[in-house]
Amino acid sequence: MDQFPYPAIPKQQTKEKKRLSEEQVRILEWNFNFNKKLDSDHKSRLAFELGIPPRQVAIWYQNKRARDKIQGLEVEHKSLQMQLESVLIDNSRLRNEVERLKVELTRAQGATGPTFTSFNSSNFGVSSRVQDSFCD
Repeated sequence: MDQFPYPAIPKQQTKEKKRLSEEQVRILEWNFNFNKKLDSDHKSRLAFELGIPPRQVAIWYQNKRARDKIQGLEVEHKSLQMQLESVLIDNSRLRNEVERLKVELTRAQGATGPTFTSFNSSNFGVSSRVQDSFCD
C-alpha cells in the first residue's frame, strides 16, 4: 500500500506577480489623496496611464483603504492606551489619598473622644411615623 493513496496533482502554472514601480506607486498615492474611491472611468484612465490592468488599480485602492483604516485604528489604540495609563495613575493617586484621609480621620476622632457614628432620627426631631415610613 502506498503512503499517498491519491495521485499527485500537478502544480498549476501561476502568473508571476508584477510589482508596481516606485513611480506607479507615487502616481497611485497622489491620486488616492484626492479621491479614496474610484469610479470606472478614473480606474481605466489610471490603468492606461500606468500600463497595468484596471483590476490591479482597483485592488491597490482597496488595499490602500484597508491599510489606512488599520493605521487609524493603531493611532486610536495608542491614544486610548495613554488615556488608560493616565486614568490608572489618577486612580492610584486617589486611592492613596483616600487611605491617607482615613488615617487622618481616625487620628482626629481618637483625639476628640467618642463621636456619633450612626444617624439617630430622634436627634433631629423626626417623628416616629415619618421614621417608620422610611424603614418600610
